[in-house]
Amino acid sequence: MHQERKRKMTLSQLHPLKKILQDRIAIIDGAMGTTIRTYGMTEADIRGERFKDSTKDLLNNGDIFSLTQPDMICDIHRRFLEAGADIIETNTFGATSITQSEFFVEDPREHGGRKDPEFYQKILEDPMLSQLAWDINETSARQCREWADRVGNATGRHRFVAGAIGPLTVSLSNSPDADDAGFRVVTFDQVKIAYMEQIRALMAGGSDLLLVETIFDSLNAKAALVAIREVFDQDGKELPVMISAAVGRGGETLISAQTTEAFWNAVQHVKPLSVGLNCSLGPDLMYPFLSELSAKADVAISCYPNAGLPNPLSETGFDLGPDDMARYLGDFARGGLINIAGGCCGNTPEHIAAIAKALENQPPREFGTAALVESFAGRSGTRG
Repeated sequence: MHQERKRKMTLSQLHPLKKILQDRIAIIDGAMGTTIRTYGMTEADIRGERFKDSTKDLLNNGDIFSLTQPDMICDIHRRFLEAGADIIETNTFGATSITQSEFFVEDPREHGGRKDPEFYQKILEDPMLSQLAWDINETSARQCREWADRVGNATGRHRFVAGAIGPLTVSLSNSPDADDAGFRVVTFDQVKIAYMEQIRALMAGGSDLLLVETIFDSLNAKAALVAIREVFDQDGKELPVMISAAVGRGGETLISAQTTEAFWNAVQHVKPLSVGLNCSLGPDLMYPFLSELSAKADVAISCYPNAGLPNPLSETGFDLGPDDMARYLGDFARGGLINIAGGCCGNTPEHIAAIAKALENQPPREFGTAALVESFAGRSGTRG
């Protein structure tokens, strides 16, 4: 009796998403880039008025569509929500000043120079890039917030905004110079500063969670997690944190070659809401690594794989259709491996709808109320 009353009191204190994870598998959305391509946007469309004079091609810089084509981005968020997503991600996968510099700053290597910490210090001090990074992140979070609330209110089901923090175009783990193994193009502190800028804008825009995703360089991810901790401490507000890595066929992060278990050991001190795998291989090849992570981690497990392997002849650019993804994710659920499920590259709203339907009656992986309470202690409001 006492234990049951204590459990009910504990559940009543939980963040709304934590309550969902106790009862069912939560659904996260699919691929923004894949879905954008179905709208047939052109270079002129992505430039809009703000970027009409840019000297580099911008069409592969999907994050700035949040600024130049907000109606399309909001329509995509709406479609994923109506497909059954509980969590939608901001369109900010590459929205740091470091990554945005690839599209707006001349590459010194084209003139015999090189990218190095001095180059990236100038990037961090560039007011245009700093403002651009802020605008993309805050605007995208606000767009997600509006539609998560709108659909949530219409359906009576709480929806959540995950501020997406993606990998960078530079590595802290490896040198690009075969003759200088100790060389790094950027420093840990520079990466941290770029991420802090992104995190503050995502929080200002109304994100419910922060999602460090598609990690293939563990040291870059470490910088992102340190950045999150410093922003929380400096600004006096905390949000739940989700962490998701990309792995290769051997089950290691792709650049830093850290195994699945080692990766969990490196990030568990953060006490995240969830840890998981995304992007990477097709779901069939991901199963053993997800199984290993599920066995080791004492927090929620997320999984949102690519729709198979790339296939330029496929309509979405990937092999697997909605029914295929629903079958694989259903297998993961029946194996007791997942708490959060969705899709990465190649997954459209139709894929997410099929996944949501396949999982609606599947029980979530068990990982304990105690672990949930610890992972969210003090994270739902202002620090005292």
